[in-house]
Amino acid sequence: MAWIKRNLVFVILGILAVGLLGASGFYIYKGWNHNTVAFNELNDIYNTLKDLTGKKPSPGNAKVNNIETAKEQEGELRDWIRQAGNYFQPIPPIPNTGTNAVTSEAFAAALRRMIDQLQQEADTASVALPPQYAFSFEAQRKLVRFGSGLDLLAAQLGEVKTLAEILYAARVNSLDGIQRVRVSDDDASGPQTDYLESHSVTNNLAVVTPYQITFRSFSPEIAQVLGNFASSPSGFIVKSINVQAAGSVAVGSPDAMAPPPPPSGPAPTMMPARGGLQTVLNEQLLRVTLVVEVVKLLPKK
Repeated sequence: MAWIKRNLVFVILGILAVGLLGASGFYIYKGWNHNTVAFNELNDIYNTLKDLTGKKPSPGNAKVNNIETAKEQEGELRDWIRQAGNYFQPIPPIPNTGTNAVTSEAFAAALRRMIDQLQQEADTASVALPPQYAFSFEAQRKLVRFGSGLDLLAAQLGEVKTLAEILYAARVNSLDGIQRVRVSDDDASGPQTDYLESHSVTNNLAVVTPYQITFRSFSPEIAQVLGNFASSPSGFIVKSINVQAAGSVAVGSPDAMAPPPPPSGPAPTMMPARGGLQTVLNEQLLRVTLVVEVVKLLPKK
């Protein structure tokens, strides 16, 4: 104790020095720890940036901002989808009840009216039809109560009406028949010639429903039919077309809806006429089978 009293100043200075050394050591440790954490974060950022830069496409660099470019292109694509929607206008169902479900009574009445209307329009356009033709709804024609799928039947009735009127507008010679996919339990009892052995397909954008149409006409009317499909505001895609000589098959007979046979033997050679004008074009009646898909866009989410 005497030594401490004699060297009190030295002791105090020593204690202060030890305290300062401890504080300096703690500060150095804290700074080292902070630098370690910052270095690890920097490594993580660098590795993330390296991974992003290595991706194809990469997010870009200081001169090229691929992320911003992708956003702009996405906006352009959405604008194009909105504009393309103008060419896929929905075909109203028959009856068109809006948000209400279709009832048996409403559909039965609408079906009879529509069959009568399409028969009258065919007569006005001089388009021959099979006798008492029901436009692929023979199974439902005499029913007052329906099993299932009334909403789908109403949609098909509207689409069949549009398809028939496209043919009428082209003034084809005759409509042999329209075939659709089965959507109701009642379709099981209908004639085979009313149906396709296929089904509708739904993807992320739309529902695609196929129809097969068989008609007879000359080549100008065929061109007009295809033009009418192309200019329609509704979404029609002509998937296939088969054209054969009409022959002598009667309208409305089972053979009229059968697939046309493949041509056999070489095509006949036209001999030049003796004297007078040479025949340049010998137009003949053709039987045409079209497979047409109706594209219905899904509601926007």
